[in-house]
Amino acid sequence: MKITTWNVNSLNVRLPQVQNLLADNPPDILVLQELKLDQDKFPAAALQMMGWHCVWSGQKTYNGVAIVSRSAPEDVHFGLPSLPDDPQRRVIAATVGGVRVINVYCVNGEALDSPKFKYKEQWFAALTEFVRDEMTRYGKLVLLGDFNIAPADADCYDPEKWYEKIHCSSVERQWFQNLLDLGLTDSLRHIHPEGAFYTWFDYRGAMFQRKLGLRIDHILVTSEMAAVLKDVRVDLETRALERPSDHAPVCAEFDW
Repeated sequence: MKITTWNVNSLNVRLPQVQNLLADNPPDILVLQELKLDQDKFPAAALQMMGWHCVWSGQKTYNGVAIVSRSAPEDVHFGLPSLPDDPQRRVIAATVGGVRVINVYCVNGEALDSPKFKYKEQWFAALTEFVRDEMTRYGKLVLLGDFNIAPADADCYDPEKWYEKIHCSSVERQWFQNLLDLGLTDSLRHIHPEGAFYTWFDYRGAMFQRKLGLRIDHILVTSEMAAVLKDVRVDLETRALERPSDHAPVCAEFDW
């Protein structure tokens, strides 16, 4: 089984690239973030014609998440139960092929002194509560998406420049650790304990060409999934295409 996460930064713009990925190097499950389109604008027909099942939670301008899979998703869930009035579409979960998949587009937070950072704190607390509850029901669970957190200095091209800045602050890294403390494993670091594996590159300053980025897109797995984890890779080829997302896809492969 192959599971891929990708912040597409506008599905309208990136739909041809999504279709090419599904045709040329297809995962069994592809989760997307930052759709930037309304619920009724999701290109379900185009993907279904290719033989894919889709569930999604659309929202124009900034948010939106989707799960695209070979087999039909079951027990679909939207949002975080402890934030029932949150208008932002950032979470979709479903069971696909016996695996519970939780796709998240986590809050950016803007800056540590921004009101949006307080929202990020509340949101991560609600996410942790939700995942803890889901893990009581599903042994085979994958939590993946754009977390907007680089967990360690090794996940940042310039730790001094980013010291205690958004995405790299100690408090955000503790929120990420709180998820791991539930019993989840950072799949990429499980396979590659050392080295730079950046998933986001700022459009400005030729950062991708200079190989200067952050690792903020993650695939976290339960122990049952970690036991059969075969490989994890960052798809830099897709990031190198014309009109790319600023994020590269991340793919995990499981041996069963």
